[in-house]
Amino acid sequence: MSLVSIVAPVYHNAASLADLLHELQAVAARNPEDTFEFIFVDDGSRDESFAVLKALARQEPRLRIARLSRNFGSVAAVMAGLSLARGDCVADISADLQDPPALLHDMLAQWRAGSKLVLAARRQRDDPFPTSLLADAFYALFRRFAIASMPRRGFDFWLIDRQVADLVNNIQESNAYLSGLLLWLGFEPTVLYFDRQARPQKYGQSMWTLRKKIKYFIDSFVAFSHFPVRLAANLGVLFSLLGLAYASFIVYRQLALGIDVAGWSSLMVVALLAAGVQLLILGVLGEYLWRNLDETRRRPRFVIDQVIEGADAAPQNEANEKASAT
Repeated sequence: MSLVSIVAPVYHNAASLADLLHELQAVAARNPEDTFEFIFVDDGSRDESFAVLKALARQEPRLRIARLSRNFGSVAAVMAGLSLARGDCVADISADLQDPPALLHDMLAQWRAGSKLVLAARRQRDDPFPTSLLADAFYALFRRFAIASMPRRGFDFWLIDRQVADLVNNIQESNAYLSGLLLWLGFEPTVLYFDRQARPQKYGQSMWTLRKKIKYFIDSFVAFSHFPVRLAANLGVLFSLLGLAYASFIVYRQLALGIDVAGWSSLMVVALLAAGVQLLILGVLGEYLWRNLDETRRRPRFVIDQVIEGADAAPQNEANEKASAT
């Protein structure tokens, strides 16, 4: 009999938590040969998510709740869940039910067959056209310039063996791109495809904002590719050559042909274009330097405020206080 840990990061998901737990309980019922623990990590939600989780914990003894001290981001929440997971395998699933929990049954079957990394990749995604277009462009670039084995439309839903989970727990990156890390470790992935549904309206609006998407994009490339730096260097070389060619042309016109070059407009265009490229290159270098600074400070990736273990269990910090009082 194996222990299966299922981690779900929670951020303003109060409306979907009961349905998610019900779906996970159904998966556990389909796999009676295994025992399960459900680890829900509240990533500093400001809605009723934590209250809902505590109510669910009174009904489901397999549910463990971790509450972070503030919002650290979805990757940090997943890493917090991984640090608490005790299972022989660990799965990660989003709390909004866009990824089908029922697919865990097939993922567990692949794990039992020997796969240490099982990915649930999107075959199609029921999202607005701009969202789908930008996501497809991101994954195409990532496949081309970072990790070629990334599924064409990416993945956020996965199941890993204990060995892989321990390796991920030992990686201390402050701005980790978790999907890339799982592929970077080198284990041959088993990929199961599904059609990702739109977020049900009854679960509210996604907190996956444009700002977070941009940071996600930058983190992924900075962590796994030198392409931005190489592109910046190539742009510098290109514009240096263009500038040299234009300067040679101006000298030739004035000295060889005797044509005066007034050139205020052209001079301003060249100056502004060159300055823009320089700022772009400095910005790219700054992103790498910032992340290097973030790593050297060695701050914790997340802070767990309290953990609630199963039905009617007291938070860990309260239990410790009672133990010390006695």
